[in-house]
Amino acid sequence: MAKSLRSKWKRKMRAEKRKKNAPKELSRLKNILKANADIVMEEVKEIATVVTPEKVKDQGDEVKMDTQIKRNKKNLLDQHGQYPVWMNPRQRKKLKAKRAKGKNKSKVAKGLAW
Repeated sequence: MAKSLRSKWKRKMRAEKRKKNAPKELSRLKNILKANADIVMEEVKEIATVVTPEKVKDQGDEVKMDTQIKRNKKNLLDQHGQYPVWMNPRQRKKLKAKRAKGKNKSKVAKGLAW
């Protein structure tokens, strides 16, 4: 849904409004943070330890997670037999039928045609 001209126009106008109001919102947020910055930072220091970005970056290099999904390029299945989330059910069904067609080749005995 949300493809009508009216909704497109409204989306466009909301985006322009966001652009127009962004500087005002930013200045308002900065003023709020200036007023409460010392109080907030004191509370944060009591609760947690403050770490510089360089230390966090160094720690991040040591630990690497294995998040890459190995996917077959021909049928788009991953190592667990799952299709990608963006693929719709029709495409999945078509690819599944294509795979099944290749596997189930029935062998008929030659010379026995009744």
